[in-house]
Amino acid sequence: MATDAPPPSQEHHRLPSPEEFAEVQQSAEFGELRRSFRSFAFPLTIAFVAWYLLYVLLSNYAGGFMGSKLFGNINVAFVFGIAQFLTTFLIAWWYSRHAAAKLDPKAEAIKSRMEGGA
Repeated sequence: MATDAPPPSQEHHRLPSPEEFAEVQQSAEFGELRRSFRSFAFPLTIAFVAWYLLYVLLSNYAGGFMGSKLFGNINVAFVFGIAQFLTTFLIAWWYSRHAAAKLDPKAEAIKSRMEGGA
């Protein structure tokens, strides 16, 4: 059947115990990983939500401004709407670079140690 799951990998990883998970969670290395994630994600999330709310509030309460024509049939609301999409993709790209450079190596090191029992 085409929908069957692939066979399990030949690699056998030792599963960490709940105590080992708790120990790693309390470690300085995991704390640094969490800080690195939060220091990037939280400010950007707050900034993007504020940017989005500005767009929504202006659309709702500043119709004259948002309806102002910039050129041809292009108005301020259209430019802001397109900017919402552009900033979404920019943030996703920026986060993927940040994660690849700063988060993934630390997370992989922790994972390897836990699965290898080192």
